Amino acid sequence: MTEKDSKSKTYDLEERTLEFAKRVNAYVNKLPKTITNIENGKQLTRASGSVGANYIEANEALSKKDFLMRIRISRKEVKESRYWLHLTEPSKDEIKEKDYLIDEATQLMNIFGSILIKSK
Repeated sequence: MTEKDSKSKTYDLEERTLEFAKRVNAYVNKLPKTITNIENGKQLTRASGSVGANYIEANEALSKKDFLMRIRISRKEVKESRYWLHLTEPSKDEIKEKDYLIDEATQLMNIFGSILIKSK
């Protein structure tokens, strides 16, 4: 893999995690305004934004240990995002989006897990 390919792969995952957070934000904004959705939505919004933020931090890591810690945090945050997604109660119109986001969270968890395995 060339340096350019490596930068492209990094950029793609940064974009993917950003898109995940943006879609989560849009999804949360469309949730019915129940007490549980409001509270779960707050947690979901924080966790989903943290996925990409920590991945960006990993790419700027000062050491391999720092890199691995940030990737672990990204995986933890996306796992937490999936948990909060399961607890949300969308309108019938948003059920497909919820399913999509749960699937995307699962894929991102697997990607971060794979990065951890390959980086050891």
